[in-house]
Amino acid sequence: MKKNIIAGFAAILLLASCNKDKEILNTLSNYNNSMETKGYHFGDKLELPKEVTDNAESVTISFGDKETTSLVIDPKFFTLGDNAVTFNIKTKGGEVLNQDATINVFAKNPEKNMVYQIVAEYPHDPKNFVQGFQIEGNTIYESDGQNGSSQILKYTLGTTTPLASTKQAPEDFSEGSTIVGDKVYQLTWQSKKGYIYDKNSLKLLSEFAYPNVLGEGWGLTYDGKNLIASDGSKLLYFLDPNDPSKLIKYIAVAGSSQAYDQLNELEYHNGFVYANVWQKPIILKINPANGEVVGTFDFSDIAKQNTKGSDDVLNGIAFKGDNMLVTGKNWPKIYEVQVK
Repeated sequence: MKKNIIAGFAAILLLASCNKDKEILNTLSNYNNSMETKGYHFGDKLELPKEVTDNAESVTISFGDKETTSLVIDPKFFTLGDNAVTFNIKTKGGEVLNQDATINVFAKNPEKNMVYQIVAEYPHDPKNFVQGFQIEGNTIYESDGQNGSSQILKYTLGTTTPLASTKQAPEDFSEGSTIVGDKVYQLTWQSKKGYIYDKNSLKLLSEFAYPNVLGEGWGLTYDGKNLIASDGSKLLYFLDPNDPSKLIKYIAVAGSSQAYDQLNELEYHNGFVYANVWQKPIILKINPANGEVVGTFDFSDIAKQNTKGSDDVLNGIAFKGDNMLVTGKNWPKIYEVQVK
């Protein structure tokens, strides 16, 4: 009888412990869910519920291969946008509890709504599936996609007749491109390699493999020091132009209330990266030092005039002086806009 009583007490204690652990995890889950939409800013502290802290001997947060005991949103540990983490709680009763969560980190300052005015329109060959787009002087350099018809070409703004062009192999789907000195760099979508051309003749000079972290090739630009590439995620990758297979660093991109992914065609101008969001008539103005979106352009009115399906979307950014040139896949026009 005595053994049964002891066993009964043990079962009660175990049940109470399990219930307490469940209560801790439920409370933590409710807190994380409430904060996922609201998000955090760098420097904020995670104010975990009292039910968690009163019953925890220690709390750590794991993120990838990193782990921290700090409950402060530190840019050395977290990135802007969504961070998939695991809370590890060692209870005062000796149990170890784990819970997955998403910590969203947003920019502190709201994005500015960028105002612009159309000041000129130019013809664009509607057969061109624009993936990369830049201007130097009065010459447009353009990378066009689609398997079997991908190419790099250049033409004078105001005309549609190529001055020079080079076709890609049928298996290549060309993507973003940029000018570096006397060369043009071009990405491919899923071939895991890029090409380097002579800027004058567009003769192919060499090719390079992507760093392993770059899953696909989307957009490409040059900030005067590094190549900056996108792969359709929230990340921008800084590559060595002398060895584009070498990753220098990467940053994540977010605004004050949302993370941005699907970053596509890129352009660097006067200290900022401009990126269009794929399949949206939106161009972001991004601080490349920290990934914060400082401004957004809404080109809905222009896009409505040129978008008939899901493919012919806004996808082309270049700067003619301080004016922006924008176009899209299979669009018949290039628009010059003055940023106010």
